Amino acid sequence: MAGLKQLFVGRPLVTAEMGEQKLSKKAALTVMSSDALSSTAYATEEMLRALPFAGAMFLSFSLLSIPAALMIVGLLWIVVISYSQVLEAYPNGGGAYAVAKENLGIYAGLTAGAALLMDYILTVAVSVAAGIAAITSAFPSLYPHRIGLCLLAIFLIMLANLRGTRESAALFAGPVYLFILFAYVLVVVAILRFLTGAASIPDAAPPLEMPAFEPLALVLLLRAFASGCTALTGVEAVADGVQAFKEPVSRNAKITLFTLGAILASLFLGITIATNLYRLQPLEDQTILSQLSRATFGDGPVYFVMQLVTMTVLILAANTSFASFPRLSSFIASDRFLPRQFANLGDRLVFSNGIIFLGLAASGLVIWFGGDVHRLIPLYMVGVFVGFTLCQAGMVIHWRRLRSAGFRWRMALNAFGALTTALVLLAVATVKFVHGAWFVLIATPAFVWLFLRIRRHYFQVTTDLSVASYDRMRELKHTVVVPIAGINVVSLGAIEYARSISKDVIAVQVNVDNVDRDKLVEQWEHWVKDVPLVVLNSPYRSILRPLLKFVDEVEDFRDDDVVTVLLPEFVPAHWWQQLLHNQSGLILRGALMFKPKVVVTSVRRHLRK
Repeated sequence: MAGLKQLFVGRPLVTAEMGEQKLSKKAALTVMSSDALSSTAYATEEMLRALPFAGAMFLSFSLLSIPAALMIVGLLWIVVISYSQVLEAYPNGGGAYAVAKENLGIYAGLTAGAALLMDYILTVAVSVAAGIAAITSAFPSLYPHRIGLCLLAIFLIMLANLRGTRESAALFAGPVYLFILFAYVLVVVAILRFLTGAASIPDAAPPLEMPAFEPLALVLLLRAFASGCTALTGVEAVADGVQAFKEPVSRNAKITLFTLGAILASLFLGITIATNLYRLQPLEDQTILSQLSRATFGDGPVYFVMQLVTMTVLILAANTSFASFPRLSSFIASDRFLPRQFANLGDRLVFSNGIIFLGLAASGLVIWFGGDVHRLIPLYMVGVFVGFTLCQAGMVIHWRRLRSAGFRWRMALNAFGALTTALVLLAVATVKFVHGAWFVLIATPAFVWLFLRIRRHYFQVTTDLSVASYDRMRELKHTVVVPIAGINVVSLGAIEYARSISKDVIAVQVNVDNVDRDKLVEQWEHWVKDVPLVVLNSPYRSILRPLLKFVDEVEDFRDDDVVTVLLPEFVPAHWWQQLLHNQSGLILRGALMFKPKVVVTSVRRHLRK
């Protein structure tokens, strides 16, 4: 098994190699920014889907997507500049969770942490589903197999991340930068073709006219804005994973964050403008980006390459979550609000348990929602804006408390960011509530409750394990009960071990075959004379129930500190041979696990190869 693991994951890395796993700015842009960059492939389409879907009326109202896109770009820069302050103040990472917990209290921190963890899970599901949608747009015959393709993609990305941060960055760098190149080429060529009159525009399309800003138009503008805010998801990943950067971490992270903001803003705005110029409308079986690429390059090789690159980067957008979710969950687990296994580094110096959990959770969402991007996206944005708002509000308290040089303008900047993102959160939650946002709004406090229960458990365990109330060391009185299935070298070896640890040993055999009891006792006494054999009849052929009842009786009638149940077991020569034998010992061990005065142990005999 160890060899198989090493084949897929790679050789274990020593802790001293941690520094070699740090990322440069170029590599970090592909790992932590692929989610935000890939949202340009579907953010414009989500804005258009929020508008009335009715021919000429749609073409008129679709122009509202341009001012909505400008508003989103403005909001993007507010968030980017605000988060740059977080990178400077919290270079150890943790993002919104660390900021909110320290400055707003534990409940605010857990709320931010829960919202972002859910957002990362949704990011994987949405990104992979969007990537598969891009390729099924080009090859419709694959559409019925979209769920299986999504699960395969999640597994491959999970496997790549289990191999290590640098390995995943090196593997995914090419497709991410290729998408950026192709996306810029698409936008520039599309707009140039329109300006030169070479673009193919429907003859019957009416002239583009911005609708008057009457109440209906204002409502639609807000709907388009709320839907298009999906373009901002992933911006917070740089702050969550700042410790993955090479030194100086804050400076490198800030440069990466501003680079991300510039690329995202220009591509999102360019695709939105080009979509309106070409009079494109959302279709059920073809994405907006696919339509724009077809209208610009035709159905030739360039179109198919563009779709392949888009599919790849959309799937790889999940890599942002695989880089950030394990790090954020490790911070929360270090504070004992998640199982401590999430804080453990794996063989390849990554948080393997968080990576595996994320892959399983995202796969479950894909199956539940049928791999449908538009059913998943309404759940998608609420969590990230909860994190944005609490993070910026926490930074206001941070600067007011610290009062360092320039704290007033920094505090004003974060206050403006908190107010803006809070208003957007309200708008997104209202617009998307009936479409699925209600689930996130209910699930977030549920996760906070779960975090608190986990923390309470760890506190109780620490209290119970304290030596403050422990009695002085003394000799324990205990009876050893040895369940046997017959007379063989395994059971006899277990009896020898039992006699070495206690003077009070009882062998017990469940008679499921209705063999004569006296005959069983006679055979036993021929081999073992000083250990009594208790034969339990079992007319219903159950082994577990009579044994449990017998252990309870020994516990009740003997004034012992503990009862030791010693299980004779044999280990076959090969692991697969274990499947050929029943697992009575394992079942009995599980049934006795929660009995406070019962100790269960095993004496194993390894069989020859």
